[in-house]
Amino acid sequence: MTGSRSLSSVLRALEPAAFGADPTGERMERIRRSPHFKDGVFQNPGGVTRTRPSGSTLDFAKVFFAKDERPRRSPRGTVPVHPTTLADLARPPATGLRITWMGHSSVLAEIDGHRVLFDPVWGERCSPFNFVGPKRLHPVPLPLAALGPVDVVVISHDHYDHLDLPSIKALADTDTVFAVPLGVGAHLEHWGVSADRLRELDWHEATKIGGLTLTATPARHFCGRGLRNTQHTLWASWAVAGSEHRIFHSGDTGYFDGFKDIGAEHGPFDTTMIQLGAYSEFWPDIHMTPEEGLRAHLDLQGGRPHGVLLPIHWATFNLATHAWAEPGEWTRDAADEAGQAAAFPRPGEPFEPGGLLPVQPWWRAATEPIPRPWRRPQPAEPVAEPRSEDLDLAGER
Repeated sequence: MTGSRSLSSVLRALEPAAFGADPTGERMERIRRSPHFKDGVFQNPGGVTRTRPSGSTLDFAKVFFAKDERPRRSPRGTVPVHPTTLADLARPPATGLRITWMGHSSVLAEIDGHRVLFDPVWGERCSPFNFVGPKRLHPVPLPLAALGPVDVVVISHDHYDHLDLPSIKALADTDTVFAVPLGVGAHLEHWGVSADRLRELDWHEATKIGGLTLTATPARHFCGRGLRNTQHTLWASWAVAGSEHRIFHSGDTGYFDGFKDIGAEHGPFDTTMIQLGAYSEFWPDIHMTPEEGLRAHLDLQGGRPHGVLLPIHWATFNLATHAWAEPGEWTRDAADEAGQAAAFPRPGEPFEPGGLLPVQPWWRAATEPIPRPWRRPQPAEPVAEPRSEDLDLAGER
């Protein structure tokens, strides 16, 4: 037994720091008391969710590693990143709400005098190692240190493309507060964030930070870092309410009916940041397609077009088998058909949802044309029945 413990200790010491730490002690006791924790794991809304690729591993590998398909999953040229400057962010937003998408799911939201940073990933790879794993397809728009003071950092879950060790270590040296789902605080404390700067929430719990109310809301996903996937850390979407504005960040999630409940309780929202990239028929339960992302947005808004949809979780890392620019292209089509306002900023380009929206398809300069099966055929113009007087005139000719 002693030898077994010694071997376990040695193996744990060899684990990279990016693996984080498992919840223990009072944190683990709180997890066990959660109504969403059952049979030793956190449960998704709506029952069992497939978190592993469906079908055979061989079928998935054939698609993922197909020589002819791989090039389309990356940009063919330079991604036109907007080099965010101090001037972009120094003046307060005229409307009280400004959004800057930094790429993937990382978003700076300036809302009613406060600054919220969602899922900051400034690392070169979303991986526990610096030599392997999905690598950035475009540079960060600005250094993290140049972002300026942030009131609260919000984390949706502990996957590497949302919870990034280099970024957290850099932010640990600031005064920012961290709002995280239940259990995720164990990673942050392990990396140097003091417990008094953590707001660790279960679904439907809220915390006030300055003039903001942040609520952890349900999502349909899973968690896990390292070699063990214990499902002991929660995943969440987030509703943030200021004195004048409301915003929503989906984190990673599959589509589920709970968006309607979230919208009824916390919406409608001025902006929704909706994950609709890295989708695949191999994992339909845990990520959304553009069509599903639009449906989620409309659910959050009470079933009708309202506010601004910002597509996130695409363009920065190659994490699925679809074409690199497909999420942007298809979301543009879907939003147009629904009459829903959507923003398509270049990474790093600030915009105000209450002002002029960035809508140009910037990705087309860096990709092959995207097939558009999404675009539904437009109905043919009805042919007008000829009037009797027209027929009479025709007969006279």
